[in-house]
Amino acid sequence: MFRPAISARWWLAAPVSVAAGVLVAVAAWLLPVNLKSVTPALLAEAGRGTVSLTDLGRQLVEAEKIGPAELVLAAARAVETPGAPALAEAVTHLAGQQAGLVAWGGWDPFLEPLFRLREGAAPQVSTPVLTFLITEKSRENLRAFLQGSRSLGVQALLRVRGVTGTGRFTPAGEPGGQPLDAVILLTALLYQGENLSSPLQRELRAAAEVAAADGALAGLEPFFIDLLSLSQRLNWVQLCELLRRTKDVKTVGEYAHLARAAPEELALIYAAALLADSADQVASYLIQYGRAGVADLRLALGHGQGAVRQLLRRQVPVNHAAGPTLGVAAALALLNPTLTLGLKYFGYVLGAFLLLRGADRWLFPPLDRTTLALPRAKSGVLALLFAALLVVVTEPFLLQAAPPSEFLARPTLPVLVTISEVPVSATDQNLTTMDASTLISVGFFAALQIAVYLVCLAKIREVAHQAAPSLLKLRLMENEENLFDSGLYVGIGGTAAALVLQVLGLIEPNLLAAYSSNLFGITCVALVKIRHVRPYKRQLILASQAESQAAQP
Repeated sequence: MFRPAISARWWLAAPVSVAAGVLVAVAAWLLPVNLKSVTPALLAEAGRGTVSLTDLGRQLVEAEKIGPAELVLAAARAVETPGAPALAEAVTHLAGQQAGLVAWGGWDPFLEPLFRLREGAAPQVSTPVLTFLITEKSRENLRAFLQGSRSLGVQALLRVRGVTGTGRFTPAGEPGGQPLDAVILLTALLYQGENLSSPLQRELRAAAEVAAADGALAGLEPFFIDLLSLSQRLNWVQLCELLRRTKDVKTVGEYAHLARAAPEELALIYAAALLADSADQVASYLIQYGRAGVADLRLALGHGQGAVRQLLRRQVPVNHAAGPTLGVAAALALLNPTLTLGLKYFGYVLGAFLLLRGADRWLFPPLDRTTLALPRAKSGVLALLFAALLVVVTEPFLLQAAPPSEFLARPTLPVLVTISEVPVSATDQNLTTMDASTLISVGFFAALQIAVYLVCLAKIREVAHQAAPSLLKLRLMENEENLFDSGLYVGIGGTAAALVLQVLGLIEPNLLAAYSSNLFGITCVALVKIRHVRPYKRQLILASQAESQAAQP
């Protein structure tokens, strides 16, 4: 009467344990945190209540900075921000009130001498600042204005005009040296108006002093080329706002390269620098992740300043394959990402352990006390292995090799003031290692090995249930050695089949998917033989020895 009650409780505990394991694993999966990526839900939570693109645009309009506001408006339209139409009206109204400043992008007291250089009315559209500085009369008047500066940095830059040791530029004092002369004067004017960040000012002043002393432009020439490129695309105020948020010469070069490699994305890249208040982080992110990074940045821009800063601070891609999540979980992940990630991985381990425990109760009921006890499917080690598989499946960038970026810097050789666009090679694709087909392949091979593992456990249980002496059971176990090695055979077969299909072109080449079958097979056989077969054989050997001694008279 007591044994059926025990059996009923045993069988009832099985579905409860399985259901609890599924719930815990799903709850862990819903936590919007990843090790090497960020989820859209986390970006949405980070951007909640922060400054949006349209808010930034209105701030620029109020500051009478027409040029930057126009680029932010273009970015707001690109990400389809709801307030974009209202911002467009505000920008148009400001441009109507300050028609004479549209070409320059806004008001700046240091533009007064430049206004006197204009012949006729200024254009009614945004005009690259280099257009105003390339004429001889403009440069003469600007040079006269800057020579009266008491700034040591400005004076050091002006002395660079006399340097004749140039590489790709023609010396400023020689015929054909107008581009170099214009960009030197532009740099000095930016320095004079404090439109450069303090670190960038210090770096340029030191480089200018070295160039003037050595008579060679080597240290400054890359910066001048990059500034030349940017000044062909941005008006005065747009250029000033960008350089105030740029900490070093390297970032100027990266932005110049991005402007050449992805001119259609210039508004997004520019708006991200203003919204994050850091051009350096934006440039680093895009150089690393290429056009995929632009798509991720576009998503963050749609959520607001907090989302952009979160993405750029972590410098990781967006996991677009992440599933739904809970608002409370997103808030927790944002406040304490390390704790949330630990809870997620612990949930995977606990969920796998409860699932294995339930499967153990379902497949292998308790034996009589007179029967030898067997190792069961439930195990902390097994739970860790299954949890590791869950981590690999839900972390698409965990095993991903560094993909080639379309925006990796390339040398550019300008001719006079023409900086040619850098074409993006068709072969530069953002390859993703852990794509959907890879995940499906890995999951299929793992499922095969789980099935083999359960079949092996069932065979061990079958031998254990037989009413036979221990010595006979030991021989039966030895007879099943090929079955216990079947996981390795299945693993090798899966790897071979995957490689053949890849060679034939039937599936995409992916060594990770192919060799995962072999890895799972080795793991399965090791678990079966070390954890189950060996301990049970040891019990049979000891039991057979005891039976032999008991049978002796």
